[in-house]
Amino acid sequence: MQSRSYQPLALSIAIASHCPPPLAAPADGAELYEEIVVTAQKREQRLIDVPMGITALSGEAIEQRGISNIQDLSFAVPGMTMREDGPGSYTIFMRGLANTDSDGALVGVYLDDSSLTMTGYDQLDMRPIDLERVEVLKGPQGTLYGQGSIAGTVRFISKKPVTDAFEGSIGASYAAVDGGDTKETITGIVNLPVIEDVLALRLAGTVEQGGGWQDQPEAGIEDGNYQDLSHWRLSALWQINERLQAQARVITHRNQSRLGLGYEEEDRSVAVAIDPSLELVPKKYDYDLYSLTLSYDMGFAQLLSISTYIDHDHQYPFTYFGTEQTIYAGTLEGNDARFLDADQFSQEIRLVSSGEGPWQWTLGGFYQDLQRDFFARFDTLFEGTLFADAEFIADTTIEARALFAEVTYSLTERLEIGAGARHYEDDLSTWDGELLEKDSFDSTDPRLFATYALSEQANLYVNIAKGFRTGGFNRGDLPNYEPESVINYEIGTKAALLDGGLSLELAAYFTEYDDMLRRGLVFVEPAFVSLTSNIGNVEVSGFEAALSWRATDALTLTASGAWIDSEVTAIRSDDATNIVGDATDYVPDLSYSLGAQYRFDWADNMPGFLRLDYNYRDRVSYIDRSSFPAQNLPQWSEDIALLDARIGLSWKRLRVELFGTNLANEDKYIDPYIGWKNANRTRPRTLGVQANYDF
Repeated sequence: MQSRSYQPLALSIAIASHCPPPLAAPADGAELYEEIVVTAQKREQRLIDVPMGITALSGEAIEQRGISNIQDLSFAVPGMTMREDGPGSYTIFMRGLANTDSDGALVGVYLDDSSLTMTGYDQLDMRPIDLERVEVLKGPQGTLYGQGSIAGTVRFISKKPVTDAFEGSIGASYAAVDGGDTKETITGIVNLPVIEDVLALRLAGTVEQGGGWQDQPEAGIEDGNYQDLSHWRLSALWQINERLQAQARVITHRNQSRLGLGYEEEDRSVAVAIDPSLELVPKKYDYDLYSLTLSYDMGFAQLLSISTYIDHDHQYPFTYFGTEQTIYAGTLEGNDARFLDADQFSQEIRLVSSGEGPWQWTLGGFYQDLQRDFFARFDTLFEGTLFADAEFIADTTIEARALFAEVTYSLTERLEIGAGARHYEDDLSTWDGELLEKDSFDSTDPRLFATYALSEQANLYVNIAKGFRTGGFNRGDLPNYEPESVINYEIGTKAALLDGGLSLELAAYFTEYDDMLRRGLVFVEPAFVSLTSNIGNVEVSGFEAALSWRATDALTLTASGAWIDSEVTAIRSDDATNIVGDATDYVPDLSYSLGAQYRFDWADNMPGFLRLDYNYRDRVSYIDRSSFPAQNLPQWSEDIALLDARIGLSWKRLRVELFGTNLANEDKYIDPYIGWKNANRTRPRTLGVQANYDF
């Protein structure tokens, strides 16, 4: 495929489709780029050829926007929200599909081809360093990514080792958190060719200390939500011969925080149940990941094998209050010490067609073996009675298998059609210390799509896709729950005007969400336990837009936004937490992102840039009629408006940047889980300086 330069088009790519000339552009929209190649459909394609909604952020844009974790990313991608239970503990939502229930995930997370998703509660914390880009795939990805990607997929695409160049960088930053501690970060990257054009190593790592701002006054703890973090990624690339290539990777992640939940009150303090002076167990979040990717060029196709093993240990506290807003009217509170030990092996075999013919296809199989052992020791105070030192065990085993295929055919130079399907089966078992339960679930998830080039600089696509999230078990004699599924109908268009200096992207979708899972609480002495049920159906309508304008050679202005309407339309469960007409949880009606970047020359050979980003999100709701009386529903977060800025200057190999996040010092609830005092708030204003030296 011939490559050519073109003007930048968009900060976030809302849609992409098939069109002969390359029209897509990098997320930061700052300079001329070659056409973007993505692997969203597990084969290399120009971004414009991918018939689905995608937001693509380049590695440079991620660095310049100061995106350091998945929470930061969620504000940069309109329509994406999440719940955070401290560093590394994220539940991700997208496009109106949002609930914290079930052991399966709604949005899958990947590093290249390795899944970082173990369960819906265990998605590994990937630090976005040394990346080519991040791809956010919107809507069900059941065909190629399976269960766990029912609402979308987030893919971190790392930079590969380079076999013909010694290169790297070393960077340090110092930041002050308003009302809190300072934060020091060191990041290093080095690429080492061991045998030229044959073997290379690449090491990327970051170490972070401090940055806390939350206090527990009764326990004498100040700025206790610091992060003592180290994250290292070592990759090796071996070009064994002209056809065979091997890439191995090892990641080690260690993070500890004294106050690790992230929940806080309006005064930036942390509430602890029963005894406010009690120091809970610190949060420790550790994992090791090992992966091996083998690629063999067969001529007519490329054969890939991706093997991944994960060892994950997680220790964390949990505290909760059934406040006056709940049906417990202040009579319920408790503290837990929770311990998780999880191991997962996954294997994918994939055959991807090569060449430029009208037929393109992908065929593959997937295997997963997960062992998750969970233990909790907890104290519960209910109506004046203390239930102390109770224990909870939930050991889960998942063995899953899948076959998938997808094919596209170019009917004409303008029209391309495609279809795919994935058949998934799993065997689940759980042990609660007394009872062993087993069950199996399966699903076949199809996809149909088409792209049409309206003109040389405008295109249209349609995409119909099904997604699936597996079922599971409730505790003891409580009834178990069945899988849930979605079908998404999407149409999008994209146009480049003014010789590519102005771009417009639009996407509209309608989603049928069947057998939605919701979790309520029931009291089973000596504690309250979760009861997850298939409560009924939901309908979601949404619209996404992105606009980018290169006003001058130096100035680029960008805007992207999402509007979502998500509503419960049918209830079929006696223990439902919702009624017809309720909105679904964690879904903002409107969210948008505005950006401006200006490049300048401070002096000869001293280029610089100034970047401003403004992210807005409507308040989101939480509805649980098993825990709250009707007059206290919905529970609401707050509207969030975050203004960030960064100015940078380069001289030869040295780069120095000044940055500020949340410049208005917004102190707002991000999470609506306020009635249980389980809600996090916006990070205080942070001002800092960063220096990098490239070699």
